[in-house]
Amino acid sequence: MTTTLPAAALLPRALSTAQFQALAEVPPETEWFNNLTNINTRRAYRQDIEDFMAFAGLSHAEQFREVTRAHVIAWREQLVGQNLANDTIRRKLAALSSLYAYLCDRNAVLHNPVLGVKRPRSMNREGVTPALSDHQAWMLLKAPPANTLKGKRDQAILATLLYHALRCEELCTLKVGDIQQREGVPHIRVEGKGDKVRYLVLHELAQRLMAAYLKDAGHAEDLKGPLFRPVKNNRTKTLAKPLHPISVYQDIVKRYAKEIGLADEVPGLCVHSLRATAATNALSNNADIAKVQQWLGHSDISTTRMYDKRQFRPEDSPTLKVRY
Repeated sequence: MTTTLPAAALLPRALSTAQFQALAEVPPETEWFNNLTNINTRRAYRQDIEDFMAFAGLSHAEQFREVTRAHVIAWREQLVGQNLANDTIRRKLAALSSLYAYLCDRNAVLHNPVLGVKRPRSMNREGVTPALSDHQAWMLLKAPPANTLKGKRDQAILATLLYHALRCEELCTLKVGDIQQREGVPHIRVEGKGDKVRYLVLHELAQRLMAAYLKDAGHAEDLKGPLFRPVKNNRTKTLAKPLHPISVYQDIVKRYAKEIGLADEVPGLCVHSLRATAATNALSNNADIAKVQQWLGHSDISTTRMYDKRQFRPEDSPTLKVRY
């Protein structure tokens, strides 16, 4: 004979007060943050949660149970009143929603009060990161000297960014062993956001520049070691360590951009500009946007569209088509 359980018995049981107290140190400072693998995301989300806790007067983890949708709406209105950018407000609400989704999964709270709260429209439909023209990209790529170890390394780095559209953090975490053969074709193995791995066909020029750099640097056989390393370290003398993203920006992208005058030509030029440049160039040369989405490691194709700068290319402006 089959016994039918009451519907309530099939529902996940909410934690008791004592069980919740045992989780008091988990949200948001510990376990939830450990799931955020990107350092920049973790830093931003931590500040967002601390801002909400201050607004709502939360001082203990169990008080998250008492938050209602009205609290979230009131916080949103306060953020709007501070004249914060729409995308900043969207990120703050996303951080709070992510936390509550985690708490719901752990049965620490019964619902996510952020769900259903209308978020301001994103004003970043085309993205704010400037992209380079083809000529500007080529000038930047040729800027490092080809007769020094640093110049060879920097040129290989710029080629890796410009031909493969990597995030700066992805570039810095590349290992020598991430250069791999797949079906006889050289690829690079890239660990992206959310620990997602993707394999990108290695561009022929980037491959040659990497090989020249590794030959002079002498660590081509250190497969588990970082691919791109400091060429000198006056403080600790340790070279077998990855480059820091700040160093990639200041000592490579920004430095060479200033040397060839790009820093003045392209306000806001940053490492991410090279990612936007590569995406725009691929799309301009008839790459399928769905393939570009996978190439960039985007979960949502709408994010990929923000990297598409084709409609802003000055050489395609109708102004230049006018003839009298």
